[in-house]
Amino acid sequence: MRIDSTNTALVLTDPQNDYLSPKGAAYNLMKESIAKNHTIENIEQLLKTSKENKFKVFISPHYYYPYDQKWLFGGVMEDWMHSNKMFQRKGPLTLDGFEGSGADFYDSFKPLLEETHAIITNPHKIYGPESNDLVLQLRKAGITRVLLAGMAANLCVESHMRELVEQGFEVAVIYDATAAPIMNGLDGDFVAKTNFKMIASASWPTTEVIKKMKSRLN
Repeated sequence: MRIDSTNTALVLTDPQNDYLSPKGAAYNLMKESIAKNHTIENIEQLLKTSKENKFKVFISPHYYYPYDQKWLFGGVMEDWMHSNKMFQRKGPLTLDGFEGSGADFYDSFKPLLEETHAIITNPHKIYGPESNDLVLQLRKAGITRVLLAGMAANLCVESHMRELVEQGFEVAVIYDATAAPIMNGLDGDFVAKTNFKMIASASWPTTEVIKKMKSRLN
């Protein structure tokens, strides 16, 4: 897979406090993987490199509004997210209480998102982008190749990878710019990295992606 700023974009899923901040609802499930992968530092480097080399950045966030709490059923992790009030906002038409909340973007990412003129899509509601406008936004921007990273590896990142592949995009997953739950003998990070290698067009570390973004001969 070759990358070029004219048709390749960086896509980040859920770069939000509930996953990445020590005060976040799911941080304790993620912290081992975040530390091992150097997730935060790698995402920062990808955003800086995108700015410097004029790669478009798309963010697929996860938000829940009060009416989403009234859903009648859900999967195990979906129910866990609802019961722990992850990604909660007071409504789609207000930012009241958003700043610094679990739904807000991780603090060190925010100036970089502004500097890269990141395109923030509608929120996805479970794991994949089927319920938001990410695919539309990518196609309208002429993007055919995606560098995929963010949170969480075996949940939203993997679901985005699968759907984008099915939609006809070339996808390279940046496997150390993500993290996953590690708990009760279950290692989501290991599972996700296995599937990245089996499904995506490429599975690269951050250092390799940065080299390719900086080179015209990648």
